[in-house]
Amino acid sequence: MVRIHVKHGGGSDGDGEFLYDTETSLTIDEIAKDIIEIANIQSKIQCFAVEFESHLSKLQGDPKVMSLVRALSEATSYASKDQVIHNKPLSLYVLRNHTRNIEKEYLATHSVMGLSSSDLQQFLSDLRILEENTVQLLWAGKELTRGKKLCDFIGRNEKTKIVIRLQSPIPPPASLTGGEKC
Repeated sequence: MVRIHVKHGGGSDGDGEFLYDTETSLTIDEIAKDIIEIANIQSKIQCFAVEFESHLSKLQGDPKVMSLVRALSEATSYASKDQVIHNKPLSLYVLRNHTRNIEKEYLATHSVMGLSSSDLQQFLSDLRILEENTVQLLWAGKELTRGKKLCDFIGRNEKTKIVIRLQSPIPPPASLTGGEKC
């Protein structure tokens, strides 16, 4: 397995990063699809935590919201860039499960927090996500060309470790988009 250290974003707490394991025989398109989705889910979980923190801090210790607090805590811990330090790659399936748990617990407890179920949909529609067809994968300052295989760039050594940066088109300034969003 090739271990890819992915760096992306530029959110409120800096860049996101994670580890991803793959094989050299996969195409750049297949790898890009997975790592862009992981990056988007990682950002989504971080934004959930920031968005719900103020509402949950008012209800600290309330047993009605403990399941949501637990779901958020587990998800942010798993999606944390600290996993890079511990050399643990992220799993797309585990991340999806964490976001489903957060959404499920939110829907069960939103009224206690003084929010509506439509607030979640509004929050999700406001998220800034990476678009698969516009993101470039950069390795050693060069773009990994779509349609080629990873082995075309790094060889066939399955024990290789590389760092890839996801680069998307520069978004418009926050002043033009109506403010800063996750």
